[in-house]
Amino acid sequence: MTTGLFVAFDGPGGAGKSTTVAALAERLSAERLPVTATTEPSREAIGQLARVSTHTFSGLTLACLVTADRYHHLHTLIRPALARGELVLCDRYTASSLVLQAGLDEVPEAFVRELNRFAEPPDLQVVLTASAEELRTRLAARGSHGRFEDDPASAAQEVSLYERVTAQLTREGHVVEAVDTSPGVEQVVSHLADLIRALWSQGRAAA
Repeated sequence: MTTGLFVAFDGPGGAGKSTTVAALAERLSAERLPVTATTEPSREAIGQLARVSTHTFSGLTLACLVTADRYHHLHTLIRPALARGELVLCDRYTASSLVLQAGLDEVPEAFVRELNRFAEPPDLQVVLTASAEELRTRLAARGSHGRFEDDPASAAQEVSLYERVTAQLTREGHVVEAVDTSPGVEQVVSHLADLIRALWSQGRAAA
């Protein structure tokens, strides 16, 4: 029986996903929770290809590449860590596919959902966000990480798409926590650490 806890972090470029996951992993590890922090696309060969090729691949091709990496990632890292009873924090997961592939790249949503049908949902879906203006400022400071972040105007579209996906996932019964990262990393991490700690304790009590 899986006894771990799977938390996915998605949101528009510049929302602070990588920073938040790293800070949470450090804090929860210091509390002796068995944390595995990871990212998608993964650091494996398929994931690296997807990560550096957003200007080369798009549409159906990129959607299939991202999903292939996801299944490899699930098989080699996420599911084994969960089976060991670990807390897995994943920077990007299926919600990002619904926004980037179905939303921005205009791949039919039904196709994206079918591709990801065998990717189990996280126990907690965190959606990090901020105002479009704040996102544009952050992206200008750190630079683009790929085609989806090249156009500063896309920040507003991403915010809107993530709001739609958040509402959709909530209606479907997923546990979703939307967090505005504007107050700063410390406040966001404290809030999420409390939430994850509570879910972790519930899981231990039920095991």
